[in-house]
Amino acid sequence: MPPHTPNTLKPRKTPAQSRSRVTVDAIFEATIQVLLSQGMAGLTTTSVAERAGVSVGTMYQYFPNKQALVYALNERYLSALAERVERTCSRMQGSPIAQAAEELIDTYWAVKTERPELTQALYRSVAELENDALMHAFAARVDKATTVMFREAPDLPSHDACQMNLLLTTVIYGTVRNAFERGLGPEEISGLRSELKAICRAYLATVER
Repeated sequence: MPPHTPNTLKPRKTPAQSRSRVTVDAIFEATIQVLLSQGMAGLTTTSVAERAGVSVGTMYQYFPNKQALVYALNERYLSALAERVERTCSRMQGSPIAQAAEELIDTYWAVKTERPELTQALYRSVAELENDALMHAFAARVDKATTVMFREAPDLPSHDACQMNLLLTTVIYGTVRNAFERGLGPEEISGLRSELKAICRAYLATVER
């Protein structure tokens, strides 16, 4: 069975009205700002509430503790990332498989480098949480999209599409994460992205029909 989000990390309620959504958006942006300036160790519900311009009581209406807040922030980020991947996969259905893989690399890397300091902060923040359910949900969502994209490629090799998808996405996602955990600069990241594309092309060439 898929892992479940621990009860201690679940939000107390989901904003339904536009005013509530604006409040939660402000809380999330404040969380980002505190994470970037003070790190996970310096993040408290009080500091976030002050930065967001809301009361601590308002914070607790939605999030029972700072861990639940950070978990929800990561969940929102991964949902936005998954949506971008899904759009790329939908657009690239029917394209040659190497081209589809390169577009996936570009999309994933683009999202991660839009706010690179935030990407690094989120990687560090979620490391302390029980995030199996979060990552499982993200992987299931993007795997569905990428597998369909690769399966629809006109030059799909006589190879198991699911296994090919697992290898390609593991290499792509793992490389991106390692780049941020190492704190690579823009030039190094650009070079690594080019090399990653070359690696994927070389792999696909070995399994051609």
